[in-house]
Amino acid sequence: MSTLLQTDTIAAIATAIVPQQGSVGIVRLSGAVAVAIARHLFQAPGKQTWESHRILYGYVRHPQTQRVIDEALLLLMLAPRSYTREDVVEFHCHGGIIAVQQVLQLCLEQGARLAEPGEFTLRAFLNGRIDLTQAEGITDLVGARSPQAAQFAMAGVQGKLAQPIRHLRQICLDILAEVEARIDFEDDLPPLDDGIKEQLFNVLAEVERILATADQGELLRTGLKVAIVGRPNVGKSSLLNAWSRSDRAIVTDLPGTTRDVVESQLVVGGIPVQVLDTAGIRAAEDVVEQLGVERSRRAAESADLILFTIDATAGWTEADQVIYDQIVGHRQQVEGSHALIASTTSALSPAALLPAAHPEQRVILVINKIDLLPSLNLERVGYPKAIAQVVTTAAAQQQGIDALEKAILATVRSGQLTASNLDFAINQRQAAALIRAKSALEQVQVTIAHQLPLDFWTIDLRTAMQALGEITGEDITESVLDRIFSRFCIGK
Repeated sequence: MSTLLQTDTIAAIATAIVPQQGSVGIVRLSGAVAVAIARHLFQAPGKQTWESHRILYGYVRHPQTQRVIDEALLLLMLAPRSYTREDVVEFHCHGGIIAVQQVLQLCLEQGARLAEPGEFTLRAFLNGRIDLTQAEGITDLVGARSPQAAQFAMAGVQGKLAQPIRHLRQICLDILAEVEARIDFEDDLPPLDDGIKEQLFNVLAEVERILATADQGELLRTGLKVAIVGRPNVGKSSLLNAWSRSDRAIVTDLPGTTRDVVESQLVVGGIPVQVLDTAGIRAAEDVVEQLGVERSRRAAESADLILFTIDATAGWTEADQVIYDQIVGHRQQVEGSHALIASTTSALSPAALLPAAHPEQRVILVINKIDLLPSLNLERVGYPKAIAQVVTTAAAQQQGIDALEKAILATVRSGQLTASNLDFAINQRQAAALIRAKSALEQVQVTIAHQLPLDFWTIDLRTAMQALGEITGEDITESVLDRIFSRFCIGK
């Protein structure tokens, strides 16, 4: 993708297009002939001046028929004072589908090319306006699912991650220069002093500190998937409705009312949470209910956390035990395979932040309908003691939700994540590069401890510098760039 840059003009719809919704739709162009295309298509009545960072009012007309396509505003941002540091033009059209698509089609007919995903931001990166961490911060900001996630993304856009990474890379570069000088002029220069070794130790410690933000960052970006599981008619749907403060799920006294997985999006302690209300698990004769039960089992298998819900009036029943054994037993098999995969990859996931030693630690027992009892003795409930977190609720009365959220946050290893704890948080790609830098710097420490020749220093120092350079984009390949920006939306 990047080989096409600087040679053509790109165009794309830069706003979400929804039928009969949205008051404004934007068509964005960037490149050498962006202004020429705008002049050919846009008629600005009166004596309006075509100047940079000025908004013009007028009409988009078909260049051959002069038919008015839309009444619109035109925004000019001339290089280098633009998002891409190229000439950028935006047509601000009426929202909807037809108007913006017609304007985009006219731009393409006049010589523009349809932009690829993330190509506007890629041009901004290649033209030196932003570094790679800022570019990734932009896409994180667009996709943020909570205020805290947006705050971390904004920190990336502002360069708060790039600054320490560049500083660490510069220290490695200075040390490498000192080492290579002594290799070339060994007889003319004094030996390396202990200050160099201390600098290397400090760089490694800072890399480890930044790397420690990876789990929190991934959790805030992707969130947790939480499944509400249990027998029919224990109050799972009531729990979802009380938690989401809506009527997402149908609630009746009839067992088997929920026939499919009902989803709700929530934010708990700054963490996006996808809540799945599942069909009651039982041996069902109804074909539709059987499908719902099977989907419930699959939802439980894929969830990061399970809210195992029981009826306080019935206590822990034999049917509860059967469901529990099925879920926990299967998760032991799944997590065993995941552990094997994790040993060969650096990929992160929200589940990596939860206790991994025992699958039952990813189960929170929710004892519902406690309002129907005069009192509750947990010792008599008879639930498996391997379940560490137990919450009592009266979902129909909106009781116990705060305690449930606290239990969820307590189950996450990092505890309650708040934006005040960190200045920034790295993503998976950045974490993988930092892991390579950390390994290389640790190898330098081994080289020093074993008093190996200075040539060994240079190999690992260059590896660390390259890994740090990949984070900011100072040392990056075109294939990596394509992989990063392909995840962006078209028009950004």
